[in-house]
Amino acid sequence: MDTTTVRVNDPRELLAYLPHQLGFAPRESAVAVSLRAPRGRVGLVARVDLADLGHSETGPQVARGLVAHLGANRACGAVLVLYTASDPRGIDPAGAVARAAARHFRDAATPPFGDVAVWVVTSTGYLRLDCDEPACCPAQGRPSRDLDSTVVGAHMVLAGSCVASSREAVARIDRAAAPARRSAARAAQRWLRRGSDAERDGLEALAAWRAQSLEAWARCVEAVRDPIARADPPSALLGRLEAGLSDRRVRDAVLVSLVPGVEDLPERSLREDAAVTGAEMAAAIGAIIDPERAVSPPPGPLSTHAHALERVVAHGRHGAQAPALTLLALLAWWSGDGARASVLLERALSDDPGHRLARLLDDVLTAGMPPGWASAS
Repeated sequence: MDTTTVRVNDPRELLAYLPHQLGFAPRESAVAVSLRAPRGRVGLVARVDLADLGHSETGPQVARGLVAHLGANRACGAVLVLYTASDPRGIDPAGAVARAAARHFRDAATPPFGDVAVWVVTSTGYLRLDCDEPACCPAQGRPSRDLDSTVVGAHMVLAGSCVASSREAVARIDRAAAPARRSAARAAQRWLRRGSDAERDGLEALAAWRAQSLEAWARCVEAVRDPIARADPPSALLGRLEAGLSDRRVRDAVLVSLVPGVEDLPERSLREDAAVTGAEMAAAIGAIIDPERAVSPPPGPLSTHAHALERVVAHGRHGAQAPALTLLALLAWWSGDGARASVLLERALSDDPGHRLARLLDDVLTAGMPPGWASAS
């Protein structure tokens, strides 16, 4: 939830800011930047693969989608930044994709936004695509070290921001040690069998199993609450939680528990005889997505909840992490970290292509929809 103001009339400031906003150093990417009234303040930052925007057949459609996202962000102008290995100016075939990407974006963006500046960041420097003055933009661009001494770069570093080496590294979760993973897997299998037995035994038994699964979530959160110690919860507890999250009702109760001020709604939502209304659940979710009643994610609980879910993934069985990964993606999106949310969702959908919540959230990211608090600002 960064509030840094970037002076777009100084390209160095903008180019230094974008990797911090994305969370990683882009490679072979096109990044569209929304400029918002009244002073051209940076708004939405949207990244696509350079090859997709530069594709001869589908590139124009990708460009129109980017422009639509900027328009939904109430942009009054736009900047395009291309990240590619070498200088794309001239007629060198190696730069053809970058040149096509710029052309597609400008064709789509000129009617609503007018002239669009296109900057290029190469492996050695940065340049303006249309600049052919050697004194201004020499071959391979102005030196990259210029981007290391900017006001916005210094501000971001002092604020604790760091840039991952790649998009995939944004959402890297290191695996736990093998013995801990085996212990968690055995616990998950036992708890899944308990759940199947409870389902056969009737609604009361199933409600009790779900309540105990939600209790496992509360215990895991409590175990990682101390930001200094942050010892891993017991492996058996993490396995129980992994198994519990495979139940939609448990997962939704955990989701609601992420929202401040819901009191005992998560617990009540698991009792078959509880008077839990759709309106209560909708109001809780609305705190995340609805601009009219949205709240910003509280940083402390957000970090604790994310760490608890990361421990589930770190200890979990391969291919069974879609629920935890999707909840992590939701937390990332809610906090405004679309890059991390996107990578986590890719992993979730790889584990379970039909996971409903993951698909819904993926649609939200594809549409460029910001969390409610960001839309309201």
